[in-house]
Amino acid sequence: MKRIRLLLAIFCVGSHTSAQFLKTSGQRIVDDNGKEIQLRGLGLGGWMLQEGYMLKTADFAGTQHSIKQKIAEVAGKKGMEDFYKAYLKNGITKKDIDSLAKWGFNSVRLPMHYNLYTLPIEDEPVKGQNTWMEEGFRMTDDLLKWCEANRMYLFLDLHAVPGGQGKDANISDYDPSKPSVWESEENKAKTAALWKKLAERYRNSPWIGGYDIINEPNWNFTGTHPNGCDEKSNAPLRDLQIRITKAIREVDQKHIIIIEGNCWGNNYEGMFPLWDENMVLSFHKYWNMNTPQAISGMTSLREKYNVPVWLGESGENSNVWFTEAISLMESNHIGWAFWPMKKVDNIAGICNVKMNPDYAKLLDYWKNGGTKPSEKLAKKALMQLAEDYKIENTEIRRDVMDAMFRQVHSDATLPFASNRIPGYIPATAYDLGKNGSAYYDRDTANYRIDTGIDVVWNSGNQLRNDGVDIFWNKADGFYVGKTEAGEWLKYTLDVSKNKDYILLLDYRNDSSQVKNISVSVNGQEKILQLEPGRNVFQNQHLENIPLHKGKNIVVLKIMDEGILLKGFSIQ
Repeated sequence: MKRIRLLLAIFCVGSHTSAQFLKTSGQRIVDDNGKEIQLRGLGLGGWMLQEGYMLKTADFAGTQHSIKQKIAEVAGKKGMEDFYKAYLKNGITKKDIDSLAKWGFNSVRLPMHYNLYTLPIEDEPVKGQNTWMEEGFRMTDDLLKWCEANRMYLFLDLHAVPGGQGKDANISDYDPSKPSVWESEENKAKTAALWKKLAERYRNSPWIGGYDIINEPNWNFTGTHPNGCDEKSNAPLRDLQIRITKAIREVDQKHIIIIEGNCWGNNYEGMFPLWDENMVLSFHKYWNMNTPQAISGMTSLREKYNVPVWLGESGENSNVWFTEAISLMESNHIGWAFWPMKKVDNIAGICNVKMNPDYAKLLDYWKNGGTKPSEKLAKKALMQLAEDYKIENTEIRRDVMDAMFRQVHSDATLPFASNRIPGYIPATAYDLGKNGSAYYDRDTANYRIDTGIDVVWNSGNQLRNDGVDIFWNKADGFYVGKTEAGEWLKYTLDVSKNKDYILLLDYRNDSSQVKNISVSVNGQEKILQLEPGRNVFQNQHLENIPLHKGKNIVVLKIMDEGILLKGFSIQ
């Protein structure tokens, strides 16, 4: 019997660790057995390549090289190097990948900066040759090992190619004072050589999902739009991607090659016919509508050329938008990778990196000038920032994950917190769920590309990524504000025993007139009249509220705009 159990254990381990290379089959991405794979991924933006908006430096330093200059200015060269060493060590670890797998992701997209793998052409000791650096390859090896342990596919994405690939400089760390990849034969050769080196290293790794060879090219070759959105031929882009493909195929015949069009990945004019049989078209989607028409350009290309398409990057929007976009992708057999995993002081990412007070001082100095912070303070701030990038030190956004996975398939709501009664319920602890199910708000997502209106869904930018406007100040803490008539919040309560309770509402009415709010308890509605105040929170109560042991529902509905809600107690 022991021998049978041992053999079963060996079989189970073998089954778990076996892997299937991804490949294309007509318009689908499949494994070696021909089974379609629905990719659900997350991009590790900000790790190997920093963009200013992720660190709150966009107003004065958007590219990584300019961020480094700012840091060296206050912390010294060694201070800057020490920070980046800690930042790269902490930014993504095995705990991050374990967490992503646990949350439901089955793939990871790695945005790579070429300078972690090879020197810039300007620094090569021998012109035209390539110096290979172990750091980037080691980081990639570690990441692949963590993905493999979790049965997750790793997509390699060259986010910053040698010289840079777009006028949108922050994306690729492009320095206009140096030749771009489009203006330099040496940079083109280095780009192809880097991909050959990567393919040679990972050619036998089934958990490498594919090679995303140039991220978001955005360059005008013959057109007038600076980011290549009106290009009709895109010949230089096509030629370079063919060159890279040939370099890869010299050493690796197995892995998917992913290409992107001009105009941040979306302009495929002149990119056909395709030149490889195991190829995927990637597109990126931000701030537009989530309708079939919004992706019709890509689905038409898929049908015309019988090739899979992949949403390689998307995000930076509200929970409502996330649920809509992912529902659209999965109903159309399109894999997705959202963006990014971590940012400083944000609500839309999976993980929020908290802003430490000393780093806030650095940001203020960089933006507004004044007395230069001491080198000691700068180093302390930066090393604390690097420490805060560890996933165990971040704030995990449960509402974002709920929107990306559960809400895609369900209109049901779940309690955001335990909400035990008797007790106090913060106004911000409304249920997890869709707009119209857990809450109702009029401004829920940003569709500015299509509407021309730049909507801020959560005007206070605090705590949650729904349309509910959550604010914070030192005196009052968190509260719901910017309310409009007809908006509402639903709370699922866990009541300890059958009893008639007293509800005490914590509100603010800054107007000079009485305002009304509807309080519905298990479907029984009562109207509370809220007296004007003096810009301070005050209380109004309802007596004889019958609650039963177990689950109860309270809905607060705004009848007159401008009411601020801090919470309510039920005793």
